[in-house]
Amino acid sequence: MIIFPAWQVPFILAQTVRGRRQARWFFLVYESIVVASFIRDGLATPGYLDWHSGDIVGAFFFPWYHHGWRTFFAREVFAGRKVRQANRRLEAVVQRDERERIARDLHDTLGQSFSMITVKTELARKLLSKYPEQVAAELTDIEATSRDNLQLVRTIVNDLHQQSLSEVLVTQSQTLDAAGVSLMTFGESLSVQWPTVVQSELAPVVQEALTNVVRHARACKVTVGFIRGRDGYEVTIQDDGEGHEFHRPGSNGLAGMHDRMVAVGGSFDIRTNRVGTIVTLRLPQGVSE
Repeated sequence: MIIFPAWQVPFILAQTVRGRRQARWFFLVYESIVVASFIRDGLATPGYLDWHSGDIVGAFFFPWYHHGWRTFFAREVFAGRKVRQANRRLEAVVQRDERERIARDLHDTLGQSFSMITVKTELARKLLSKYPEQVAAELTDIEATSRDNLQLVRTIVNDLHQQSLSEVLVTQSQTLDAAGVSLMTFGESLSVQWPTVVQSELAPVVQEALTNVVRHARACKVTVGFIRGRDGYEVTIQDDGEGHEFHRPGSNGLAGMHDRMVAVGGSFDIRTNRVGTIVTLRLPQGVSE
């Protein structure tokens, strides 16, 4: 009767605002009942209350300790639940906004192009009976427009397949957590606004660098920094692990990361410092233009 109410009732009351207000009254009543019970038993049974006994002292202080601890724990649980619910709702809003953005892009680009094709097709049909010699030119324009639309669709699909920096951090954070590696970032909120082409070039290299941390660094923490400078974009991946030997036989990971950055005019650097290993990726301003 002492343990169960002190453990369960605060958790139940913490679920609502009204319950949290009533928690203090519950505690006063609960503690009063406990104290009154011991006094009653002490009066009814002489020698029952032995203040030198740890059981008696613990029975008095147990409600104070567990009520406060359980109330704090319950509030943390429900606060975490609200945060997770808010994150899920935010993800749904982001997905909706992304669908709306794609719809606008398709309407503004493909919509106008297909309207042009329709107009030119109607014009070609009219010219076929009156001016057949002009039909070939119109058909050539229709063919060129169709090819441009096809290339545009391929570009849009390819952009949709590209991961953003935020998506990489979401997927890699789960892998890092599973490996017992803590992920910290700075400048992440600013990197969300970086051009799509910049994020698409940096994202796979950042992913490979974080994968190497999990596989080879034996690190406890990794910090990813995003810096927007006057000359371009910079990403740093700093871990606190063991990275004295970068090049391993039969491994082309670092070479591939280096080649990918150099191919778009950027740079790739990896070195050790007093903390561990730091990877620095840089892209010039012209990549986003």
